[in-house]
Amino acid sequence: MAGQNLMMAGAMGGFNVNWDASWTVATRIDSLGWTAEFRIPFSTLRYQSGDDEQSWGLNVSRMIRRKNEELYWAFIPRQFNLYRLSLAGTLDNLKVPVRRIQTITPYVLTSSQAQWTDGVRATRSPSDFGGEIKYGVTPSLTLDLTYNTDFAQVEVDDQRVNLTRFPVFFPEKRPFFLENAGVFSAGTPQAVDLFFSRRIGIGENGAPQPILGGGRLSGRIGSTTVGLLQMVTDAPDQFSNGQSYSVGRVIRELSSRSRVGAMFVQRMSTDSSADVNRTYALDGRIGIGQSWTSDLWAARTETPGRGGDEYAYSARVAYQTNVWNHSARLAQVGDGFNPEVGFMSRPGGYRSYDVSMMRLVRKPEWSWFRQWNPHASYRGVFGQRDGFYQTGYWHIDLTEIEFANSSRFGPEYNISHEGLQAPFEIAPGVVLQPGQYNWGTLGFDYQTDPSENIWANGRFDVGEFWTGTRRGGSGTVTVRRGATFSGSLSVEHNDVRLPEGDFTRTLEALRLNYFFTPRVFVQTLTQYNNQQRIWSANVRFGWLNTAGTGLFVVFNDGREANGFFDWVRPQQRTVFVKFTRQFGTGG
Repeated sequence: MAGQNLMMAGAMGGFNVNWDASWTVATRIDSLGWTAEFRIPFSTLRYQSGDDEQSWGLNVSRMIRRKNEELYWAFIPRQFNLYRLSLAGTLDNLKVPVRRIQTITPYVLTSSQAQWTDGVRATRSPSDFGGEIKYGVTPSLTLDLTYNTDFAQVEVDDQRVNLTRFPVFFPEKRPFFLENAGVFSAGTPQAVDLFFSRRIGIGENGAPQPILGGGRLSGRIGSTTVGLLQMVTDAPDQFSNGQSYSVGRVIRELSSRSRVGAMFVQRMSTDSSADVNRTYALDGRIGIGQSWTSDLWAARTETPGRGGDEYAYSARVAYQTNVWNHSARLAQVGDGFNPEVGFMSRPGGYRSYDVSMMRLVRKPEWSWFRQWNPHASYRGVFGQRDGFYQTGYWHIDLTEIEFANSSRFGPEYNISHEGLQAPFEIAPGVVLQPGQYNWGTLGFDYQTDPSENIWANGRFDVGEFWTGTRRGGSGTVTVRRGATFSGSLSVEHNDVRLPEGDFTRTLEALRLNYFFTPRVFVQTLTQYNNQQRIWSANVRFGWLNTAGTGLFVVFNDGREANGFFDWVRPQQRTVFVKFTRQFGTGG
């Protein structure tokens, strides 16, 4: 796959472009226009084999930016997108070969690492090797084995500003966990993910932990999708234990966009069977026609020595047409619910209600106007046992307009409520006392024409905040020059003034990408976050072969800083050189 600045939606996002496989593409511009030809080996695909002719679902889309036009091979109503597979076209009378992927992908790595502790510099130069084996048990069922798993070539996380008392969600970017990630998805995205693969091999502070190895069996058996995952990590230090992670997933497809599924997740210490955590879950989807969809899940956890209610559930119903888009959700998470290999946006012991309403207004006969989407939503979170009003959020946006060139703007008004039952230190030395807090904020979203070589998007916010005020916002300016260079500068700034104390939160990120050829690139990401007083730089050179393999040279630098160019002292610096190559029948 050609190198590019890949975006990411996470395992629960429904679609990601970070995962790569064996395929090739060639493009050209001639008298007939622009043409792209893709070659995808049958061994890359997963399908049932047999002597009979088959029918496959297929759809293809193309976005023509200069006309803001989206084309589909099979018609899709405007309220849906390419992922509505029930509306895909059909390829009939296919005679497909019996192909089973069989590849081995070894890697070798050498590095130079320096770390400063209390001003003392320690260096080391470790080398390593490992790899992966992919074996097609059947054309639709694949076994992946990995040994001494390494992700040195993966881009670092985008830093975040957090003004809440809850953890921030960071999506998965590591290739091994992205493949067939949707098989292991269950829960409510970024609220309660029952399995979150970043818990494997990444510590709470983001530091990598050694992955000794593991395996995954995933694919389809008839109309049933199955997934089995087993990973083992080494102890990161002498005070911790190694961990074994086991995940089992089964999904049965039904008619009318419906399905049922079950999941089992376990974390167990490799040194003590008493140190264990388990999650059991059932989930399902019911589709009624093309407009109505209902999603449900229920789960229970087991943690020795932990009391309380270890159950959680969620029920959501959505209605979507070409003029309306509504949804409602009810969820409850017990105070003892503890999915240690999952992600929860807030501790258990609450019941939440979510309602959203949107009107879709399109005027294609107006050449300058594309759509107007007035909408409103509400979310309320209450204590499970005491009914304490923990969080309330009203979002009201009645004037956002999108123009024909995809530029848009619109003011919005947000009403927030937060209930504190314990003191909350929102910044060092700035402590908010228990109580009920309400405030309103005026926001303004904007985006210029993204087809231009220079375009911008962002938002402004001004209004009340807790006991005082907040002013600020975020913005990104993106620059492109042909197919070889792209860059962006993102800035987020919040000026918070409270009776308890004033503070600012600033995040700056500079991203640069240059492609010498479709397979040879340099990407850089430089970030400064004054909340953590960290300046970091990540530089990646890649010379790609196939399926994300090739030569990678990666430089990382981290420093304590008081500003983007105001460095205080170094913290760590590493250089990795990694070469990986795929052998076998992977295309």
